[in-house]
Amino acid sequence: MTKVAFQGVAGAYSEEAIRQYFGPQVESVPCKTLDEVFLAVEEGKANYGMVPVENAVAGSVTRAYELLMEHDLRIYAETILHVRHMLMALPGTHLSDLKRVRSHPQALAQCQRYLSRHGLEPEPAFDTAGSARDLAANPEPGVGVIASALAAELYGLEILAPGIEDFPFNYTRFFLLSLDDPPRAQRSKTSLVFSSRHRPGALYECLGEFATRGINLTKIESRPRLNRPWQYIFYLDFEGHWQDPICEAAIMGLLRRSSFVKLLGSYPAATTPVIEEAIISW
Repeated sequence: MTKVAFQGVAGAYSEEAIRQYFGPQVESVPCKTLDEVFLAVEEGKANYGMVPVENAVAGSVTRAYELLMEHDLRIYAETILHVRHMLMALPGTHLSDLKRVRSHPQALAQCQRYLSRHGLEPEPAFDTAGSARDLAANPEPGVGVIASALAAELYGLEILAPGIEDFPFNYTRFFLLSLDDPPRAQRSKTSLVFSSRHRPGALYECLGEFATRGINLTKIESRPRLNRPWQYIFYLDFEGHWQDPICEAAIMGLLRRSSFVKLLGSYPAATTPVIEEAIISW
C-alpha cells in the first residue's frame, strides 16, 4: 500500500489532502514536524510526502519552502484543498453549551467572526486535529474544537456547525513530494528557486527570460538567504514543463543571468476550484 507522510496527527487537513489525491486506500504516516516529513521520504519510510505550501488567506508556509531548498526531493504533484473548518464537540453537546473553542491559532483566526458573533472564547492549541483527539480523550464540558470533518469522524465528535471560516474561498495548496519525477503531463507547471546577481536590473533580466518567450509566471516570492544576510532568493512557478523547448531555453537563459538555479520539479498542474466558483458567483 502507498504510504504518504504528513505533518500533524490523524485527521489533520494535510491528511484530508492525501485522501483527496489518492482516495481512501492509502496509508497516512503522521510526523511531528515538516522536517520529519522530508526525512521520511528520503529514508524510504514513506513513498511520498504531502506538505502545505500556500494558503489563499494566510499566504506561504515559509518552513516548507526552506526545506525544499535544503533537501533534494522532487515535486511530484500539487493538489488544492478547500479548507472547511468544522465546529465540533462531545456528542450531546449543544452550541449554547459552549464557552471556549480550542484549535490552532491560524484556524481560530480564520473563524474569528463566527466566534465573536457567538460569544465564544478562542483558546490556542498546538494543532487542529490534535485538539479534537485530546478533547475526545479528556472530555471537558463547555469546550468545542475547530478541526476537519475527518477529525470529527476519527475521534467520534459531533459537528455542531460546518464551514464556519470567515472567508469562503479558503484554499490551501499542497505539494506531493517524491524521490522521483512524475510522468510528463499534458498540462504542467514548473517550480524553481534562483538568486539574481547584486546589480541594477539583475532581477528584471532574469524574469525577462520568461517574459520574452511568453511564459506565464503563476507565482514569485522572495525570501532571505539563511546563510547570507541581506541577500535574497526567489521562488518561481510558471506554466509549462522544463523539457518544453521554450521553457528549457528560458531556464538556460536564467542560468546565465543568475547566481544559482535549483529546479524543484515539473508536475501536473492542479485545477484551482477558486476560479470556477468565482465565475459561478458572478
